[in-house]
Amino acid sequence: MTDTPTLLPDAPAGRSGGFAGTAADRFDDAVQERSGRRGLPSALAALRRPAVVLSVLWLLVLAVAAVAPSVIAPGDPFAGVPADKLQAPSAVHWFGTDQIGRDLFTRVVHGTSLTLSAAILAVLVGIVAGSALGLLAGFAGGRVDALVMRAADVLLAIPGLLLSLAIITALGFGTVNVAIAVGAASIASVARIMRSEVLRVRSSPYVEAARASGNRELRVLWRHVLPNSAGPVIVLAVLELGGAILAVSALSFLGYGAAPPAAEWGSLVSGGRDYLRNAWWLTTLPGIAIILTVLATGRVSRALDTRGGRR
Repeated sequence: MTDTPTLLPDAPAGRSGGFAGTAADRFDDAVQERSGRRGLPSALAALRRPAVVLSVLWLLVLAVAAVAPSVIAPGDPFAGVPADKLQAPSAVHWFGTDQIGRDLFTRVVHGTSLTLSAAILAVLVGIVAGSALGLLAGFAGGRVDALVMRAADVLLAIPGLLLSLAIITALGFGTVNVAIAVGAASIASVARIMRSEVLRVRSSPYVEAARASGNRELRVLWRHVLPNSAGPVIVLAVLELGGAILAVSALSFLGYGAAPPAAEWGSLVSGGRDYLRNAWWLTTLPGIAIILTVLATGRVSRALDTRGGRR
C-alpha cells in the first residue's frame, strides 16, 4: 500500500521565497497562533472581573472628557461668580466652587484634556525612544549594546522627578516641555525591557530559521524580532500612562506646567492648598481624580499582561 504524501498549504502572499523561508514563516505563525490562543482567553477572563470593568469604564469616561468635555460639563471653566466662592459640594456644584466662584467639577473635566494629552505625549516619547534604543542594543549586541546599556544605567541612577526637573530647566516651562521631560526620564527603563525581549526573541528557532533562509538582517528585525518583542512594551505603555499622569501632575503642582488659569489637575491641587482648612474639596477631589486614573491604568495594564493572568 502506497502512502499518499501530505501536501503543506500554500504560503500566504508576501512570504519569503524558498522552502526554508516558507518553513520559517509557518513556524513563526504557529508560535504566534499558540501564543494568541493562550492570551485571548486570559484577556477575556480579565474583562469579567469587576475591577477591570470599572477601570475600563473610568478610562472611557476620561476619554470622552478629554475629547468633548462640554458633553459632561457644559459650563465655562474660566467663568466664576464671586458671590458663590468656596461653596461646598452640592447638587448644583458637584465638586464645589473655588476661591473666585468657578465650578470645580467643570474645571476638573476640562482639565482632563491637558493632563491626559501631556501624559500620552510623555508615554510616546519614552516608548518610541526607549524601544528604538533597546531594539538597537539587543539586536546589534557587542559594543553598541554595552554603550546603550551603560548610558541607561546612568539615567536609571538619577531619580525620575529630578531628571525631569533638570530637563525642564533646560527646555523651559509649559505643558509640552513637561511632557517631553517626563518621557525622557522613562527612556532608560523602556530600553532595558525592550532589550531583554529582543535578546529572548533573537535566539528563538524561527529567527534562526529566517536567517538561515537568506533573509536580510533588517527584514528579520522588522518581521520577526520587533513584532514578537513589542507585547511587554505595549503593556508597559499602559502602565507608564499612570506614572506619567502622576509625574505631570507633580510638575504642574510645582508650577512648571501650563500657566493659570489653565485647569491642569496638578495646578488645581496646588491652587487649593491655601484653603485646606475651609475648602478641603479644592485639593481632595482633583487628587481623587488623579488617584482613580492611576489605579485604573495600572489595573488595565495587569489585565493586558496575559502572562500574569492568575493575578
